[in-house]
Amino acid sequence: MANEEAARRDRLTSIESLGIDAYPAGSNRTHSTADVLGSFDSLIANQQSVTISGRIIAMRHIGALSFLRILDGSGNMQAVLRKEDLADAYTFLVDHLDVGDIVEIPGAAYVTKTGEKSVLAQSVTIVSKALQPLPEKWNGLQDVEIRYRHRELDLISNPEVLDHLVMRSKFIAAMRRFLDDSGYLEVETPVLQSIPGGASARPFVTHHNALDANFYLRIATELYLKRLVVGGMEKVYEIGRCFRNEGIDYSHNPEFTMLELYCAYAKKEEFISFNEEILRRSLEGATGSTTVMIESVAVDFGASFPRITFRESILNACGIDIDELKTGADVEAAARAKKLPVDFKGCLGFGEFLDALYKKTGRAVISTPTWVFDYPVELKPLARQNPEDPSKSACAQLVILGAEIVNLYYYELNNPIDQRSRFEAQEALREQGSEEAQFMDEDFLSALEHGMPPTSGVGIGIDRLIAILTGAPNLKEVIAFPTLKPQREE
Repeated sequence: MANEEAARRDRLTSIESLGIDAYPAGSNRTHSTADVLGSFDSLIANQQSVTISGRIIAMRHIGALSFLRILDGSGNMQAVLRKEDLADAYTFLVDHLDVGDIVEIPGAAYVTKTGEKSVLAQSVTIVSKALQPLPEKWNGLQDVEIRYRHRELDLISNPEVLDHLVMRSKFIAAMRRFLDDSGYLEVETPVLQSIPGGASARPFVTHHNALDANFYLRIATELYLKRLVVGGMEKVYEIGRCFRNEGIDYSHNPEFTMLELYCAYAKKEEFISFNEEILRRSLEGATGSTTVMIESVAVDFGASFPRITFRESILNACGIDIDELKTGADVEAAARAKKLPVDFKGCLGFGEFLDALYKKTGRAVISTPTWVFDYPVELKPLARQNPEDPSKSACAQLVILGAEIVNLYYYELNNPIDQRSRFEAQEALREQGSEEAQFMDEDFLSALEHGMPPTSGVGIGIDRLIAILTGAPNLKEVIAFPTLKPQREE
């Protein structure tokens, strides 16, 4: 590897010694690969010249002929270099070109003897010299650590990664269009917060030197968005990064992208249907279809999703009826009796015990998109109680492949007295040592005390959803630069 890098640097020095700029400013490209291939017959018929630019990903020299495989953002195609056309420049190029170099090639559409659509080069300009070789000489970058740490090489070597990121971008763009067309306003709320609220999670903490105060990276956008609803913004949303100081695994990354949306005066069934429509329109905008394969099963997002209750999901999965349990000790004893491998270490309060049981049983066995209703009120301190059963919260979560993708409150809690008592219960859990219990937020309570209209809200985890829709086995596959352990020099 060191010898290869040295040889490339020598070739760059040789180029520069001749007064040739290997890093010229600007570009003369007239056509992308997709442009050339899409109008190839017309280009030949009209004898139209083109100029393509891109990275050399493969190269063959056969006597007086050279074949370069050129990759750009729209695809790849072949460029043909002939000594009879390039004269002395041909020998220079053969001696100085490397796989990985970015070149600019003016020429004409050309079909080789084997029938391959190509560009016949009139000249070749090296616009950026690659001083390091591509990984494994285009056999594909396989080392997972290198793939995630050097995503630029991953994108060059593994085209499916680019497909995932393109799909993600199109999905978010389609989501924005649909929400904007539906009368929602996109806003931005603080990332640095004095109190991290809106979810039960362990936050990141940082220090503001000028204010000499600790701040937290937001774990959710919920409380600020609700304050905007109080202020009269009846349809509001934010697509933004959130941060939770938790473990890293196939379904968790410390920083992630969420859509949070709030709508005043919404009706329960209409709001649930609207959120199904968000997913439907976004998927269709990204892929052209509302059907996607999820673990070899064709799932149609154009249809309403089946529903099950939190209690039913656990009962069906392991035979435990949570309505017969009253305390965390009851939950632990029931799981032990069923010989279930549930780790309750660190659980504080009835809700956390139920959540641990649910994640290992009911949620784990749900594969295709399913709405789970009636979560215990202890798990949802920001949702109203279900009017039909005060022990349950007025919320639903969409679960796919055992992961929570959509967290929907069809009745947000807008009673400031009730909200304060919920916060107090969370504070008590914090005093007992819980690192994920929520903080008392007096500013938010003050907003509620000025009156928040009946409101429905939802949070959608973009990363998890895209991973499922693309069949990616890991969130890192759909995040351009996932969080990694820092490399330290010995």
